[in-house]
Amino acid sequence: MAETEASRGLGRTLEGGAKWALVIPILALVYGLDQWVKQLVVTNMEVGQALEAIPGLLSWRFYLNSGAAFSLGQGSTWIFTLISSVAALVVASLIWRAKSLPWLLVLPLLLAGIVGNLHDRLFRPPAFGLGYVVDYISVGSFAIFNIADAAICVSMGLIVLLTFLGLGLDGSREEARPEKNKTEGE
Repeated sequence: MAETEASRGLGRTLEGGAKWALVIPILALVYGLDQWVKQLVVTNMEVGQALEAIPGLLSWRFYLNSGAAFSLGQGSTWIFTLISSVAALVVASLIWRAKSLPWLLVLPLLLAGIVGNLHDRLFRPPAFGLGYVVDYISVGSFAIFNIADAAICVSMGLIVLLTFLGLGLDGSREEARPEKNKTEGE
């Protein structure tokens, strides 16, 4: 199979200063934007208040979430704080090991989303480690979420794609291997 220009680009790698010059701005931009918008919502809206942006499709709706995505696990904030802390450490270690350009674009997006919501759980009321996550983007009757949630969902979709394409953290490609016969006689 001939290698295409696009597949060669997927294998591009970065190391040293170039790697961190890409990773740090992605982390800072996504985390900073998430926290800035949350602060705007907290200071300018009342909990439960909704402002229509595109009637029937998109609105700002201030919601305090003590659970996980789609408000699952309400009241289990400390569990999600612990899980988020471990996940942040795992993703940070993956970034440290990664050299592949696509992975170095996706993993900081994931880490920024995790840390954005972890920040809320650690430092927002009612108490340290038990804080509510500020959600504010409402799409129809689907769900209420925030920029950190969107970053997590988008990055996870891209991680599935990179894994499906067989692209390793180091930029290597896993080639499709034919299945071996289970016994010698087959």
